Amino acid sequence: MKAKIERKAAKKEAASEKDTLIAENRKAYHDFHILETFEAGIALLGTEVKGIREGQANLRDAFARVDRGEVWLHNVHINPYSHRGYVDHDPRRKRRLLLHRYEIRKLIGKTVEKGLTLIPTRLYFKNGKVKVAIGLARGKQDHDKREAMRKREADRETRAAVKERVRR
Repeated sequence: MKAKIERKAAKKEAASEKDTLIAENRKAYHDFHILETFEAGIALLGTEVKGIREGQANLRDAFARVDRGEVWLHNVHINPYSHRGYVDHDPRRKRRLLLHRYEIRKLIGKTVEKGLTLIPTRLYFKNGKVKVAIGLARGKQDHDKREAMRKREADRETRAAVKERVRR
């Protein structure tokens, strides 16, 4: 009996440790320097959660903004649940992010003083709850983007050369 309980506890712990990725904003890493990230809960309607479970979420062009001491997520597209009844939601409505008060104060200070932006980078399930990773970001200039592309290309070429060298 004890072994069965231990197995269940280990299985539950393993399930709680992994985060199920729903959507990722890869373009954010291309357009912004992500300086710091925060994990936030998100206030959703039931049909939105079910739509997310179907994998119908998109973070492209999304951003967060602090308004009257609350953090709001704008432009996140969540398709309505496919088997919904008469209840429906606006796919691009603004959604409230759930953060601690000290985190909100920190975000207010950084966005107002330093002119940084809040960008959602990942949307995922953690212990059955939908979470958003928001990054405190500074926009990249065009020359920064070109430099990053050159660096990636150089890395790719060196890896190919090493691989070719190993084959011989």
